Amino acid sequence: MSESATTGVAGMSVAAAFAGMRGVAPVVFRAGCPDCRGSFELGASALRLAIGASSRTTFYSFTCPDCGAAVRKPAGERIVELLTGGGVSTLRLHPTV
Repeated sequence: MSESATTGVAGMSVAAAFAGMRGVAPVVFRAGCPDCRGSFELGASALRLAIGASSRTTFYSFTCPDCGAAVRKPAGERIVELLTGGGVSTLRLHPTV
């Protein structure tokens, strides 16, 4: 491996850059259920993101942990950015021709 591949900012090695870290807290998302009005936090694995060709076909979904309802909510650009950055599984929907 070349030296440039193993050094990071200011010539620091990757191992040295991460040496002081103890761990990374898991990402959680605040969500609410329109059926039972419950409010809760969900991990990335509890959410699914579908990205369609338009804003009408781009949404995220989850199962309410309180009442078990299947919830589907629209996802604008900012929500898509947050969910994908937080590790939520993403499905790209392709329009039929």
